[in-house]
Amino acid sequence: MEPVATKRRRQPALPSAVFGDLTSPNRQPARRWLTLFDDEVEPTVIEVERPLRVVWSSLWTRRPDLQVAFDLIDVDGETDLRWTLFAQSPVPDSQLRHVCQRIGTLVNANLRYTYGQ
Repeated sequence: MEPVATKRRRQPALPSAVFGDLTSPNRQPARRWLTLFDDEVEPTVIEVERPLRVVWSSLWTRRPDLQVAFDLIDVDGETDLRWTLFAQSPVPDSQLRHVCQRIGTLVNANLRYTYGQ
């Protein structure tokens, strides 16, 4: 697996909360943030290093080879969250843009919004 994209952004929540939401996205029905499109599936957590790292299987039925790794760092009670997209085979530029935008929307918008930002 090769890293093909990465992005880092601060989340206004403790790493333990972010970790819990990444390992169990629907654990709090009032804070649903993992809203999927028709061509997406809920990811499986395939690797965990509590509370520092979570790796998801692919969200995309057309690209089951993709994985998303999340690295969490505590910074003054907030979480510095970096996601990295890994692929086994090349990802065309247009598809890569779409996948990165979706991860950004899900994690850096939807999840962030549930923390009040």
